[in-house]
Amino acid sequence: MTLEIWLAYVTTLLIFMSTPGPSHMLMLTNSMTSGFRRALATAAGDLSANTIQIFIVAVGLVGIVRSSQQFLVVIKWLGVFYLVLTGILVFRRRLDSSVADGISKRSARELYFQGFLTSATNPKAIVFFAALLPQFVNMKLPTGEQFLVLGATFIVIDGCFLTIYGVFSARIAERFRHHIGRHMNQISGGLFVLAAILLGLKEFHEN
Repeated sequence: MTLEIWLAYVTTLLIFMSTPGPSHMLMLTNSMTSGFRRALATAAGDLSANTIQIFIVAVGLVGIVRSSQQFLVVIKWLGVFYLVLTGILVFRRRLDSSVADGISKRSARELYFQGFLTSATNPKAIVFFAALLPQFVNMKLPTGEQFLVLGATFIVIDGCFLTIYGVFSARIAERFRHHIGRHMNQISGGLFVLAAILLGLKEFHEN
């Protein structure tokens, strides 16, 4: 893989990630309510799911995944249902002092699971990786190393975007927590539902 091809790939990723997706919205929400450091578990869950999806493409299992379209659609709507249900529960949750201070008591395991599930139930992720990665792979050279470079590049760039969203959200919440503290659950619940809507709009089809 030449430097020119890698730079073209990076440019493509930056353009693609310029619009926030469900995982980015989830990171924003959890960073706002749980703090940036704790919300890093959400980013870890998202990137873990991405790593598995990239691996599936690299080892050539994407055909099996595509043949299970109906199953993936069911998985997607289970993810949407989970996010909507979580949003409703958070919206209706009684406000306590920890939430009012902008710090949630949710465990890192729960935040990790939310990040993983939101990314794993995105039905277009596999198709996206299957359509994008091979375009930057030279089949005349060992493909394993090239997929490793492309996959690692994606993880790093997506991690940077998640970090940016998380830091921005945490700082906004900290600055205005005295004004929005009483409504933190409503804001957080609404963002969960927004993430669910973004996930629901994702369709599984070949480009």
